[in-house]
Amino acid sequence: MVRGTPISRSVGLSSGVVTPLVGIRVIDASSVVMGPLATQILADLGADVIVIEDRRGDTNRAMGPGRHPDLSGVSMNLMRNKRSVGLDIKSEAGYDVLGRLVAGADVFVTNLRPGSRRRARLTYDDLRPFRPDLVYCAAAGYRADSDQADAPAYDDIIQAASGVVDLAQRVGLPPVLIPTLIADKVAGMAIANAVTAALFHRERTGEGQDISIAMIDVMRSFMLVEHGASAIPEPPVGPPGYSRILTPERRPQRTLDGLINVLPYDRQHYDALFAMGGRVDLVDDPRLATRQSRIANGETLYRDAAAVLATRTTAEWLDVLGKAGIPATAIATLDDLIADLPVAEHPHAGSYRVTPALVGEFDGAEVVRRPAPLHGEHGRQLLSEIGYTDSEIDDLERSGAVFAGMT
Repeated sequence: MVRGTPISRSVGLSSGVVTPLVGIRVIDASSVVMGPLATQILADLGADVIVIEDRRGDTNRAMGPGRHPDLSGVSMNLMRNKRSVGLDIKSEAGYDVLGRLVAGADVFVTNLRPGSRRRARLTYDDLRPFRPDLVYCAAAGYRADSDQADAPAYDDIIQAASGVVDLAQRVGLPPVLIPTLIADKVAGMAIANAVTAALFHRERTGEGQDISIAMIDVMRSFMLVEHGASAIPEPPVGPPGYSRILTPERRPQRTLDGLINVLPYDRQHYDALFAMGGRVDLVDDPRLATRQSRIANGETLYRDAAAVLATRTTAEWLDVLGKAGIPATAIATLDDLIADLPVAEHPHAGSYRVTPALVGEFDGAEVVRRPAPLHGEHGRQLLSEIGYTDSEIDDLERSGAVFAGMT
């Protein structure tokens, strides 16, 4: 049994800084958002993430404008705390470099489809000889054992195939997609969770893992947490869909001067709101009697609450609702979210806003330990770390097996 590089247990004991995955090395052979988000999470947790990029560079480097051609606004955070090497793994010399990187790594992440993985020699069976206890995670749109295994799948496609469009239509909206990359991001978090669990398993047993993640499975599970509802028992006792959510009345409410979002969640919340709004006739309404009755009558209760909220300004409601302990918030814009972010300096791209870590905050840990790398920025450094001499690296660069910069 081959033991892997142990997870550091000393980090944080003397320094006060807790970064749980320090000592773990991750090879990131993924692209766009799903895989890079997963490895961003691992990097934020302290892992040394090495991004393998082809000559075009990762797609997220071009997702929107930025002050440097290698770094879009998306990649400034998605690539943080990582190192980049430009590698032509189709060449034998480039593949040899990859093998040596994998031999010194703990985790390998890819989002290539099964056929592409086989052609690129990036399957678990291909890479395990380099590192017998490797934690290997391959994510794609569909299950590897399905007839859609090699079908192209992007966020839009998975949203449509996982019930998102159906939900929109059930609340009276046109057949729309949620305007965020929800499938990519949910799957990315699933990858990070699976890898972290596999590392814990390896720490206890010394065994690696071959993890397969299908976006469609992740999103179906995500969607059916609440919307499986009455259709989950077999035979079903009712239709799918959580009725409190599936009403067009569940939406931000108008006030005298704008919008607010209020969620009276229990009977006391509704009674207090109706009393404050002068609708004492609705206090102790039979619709409020039980949790089941509040869910069943959610549409009319939301409507009555909206009528009450239209009688005062947003600021007035936020004040009185806050004092009453009723969940409420003003409506934040994307501009508001950006304005709340701290500013950091990038050595090549100047000032930028730092998004919070998706894993929360660990004592004393900085969100950004290393700024997002330029394309292939760390090639020479990484090859030197795995034993290549300067002259050997020069030869690899001349042959095009290793490179820096996008073409």
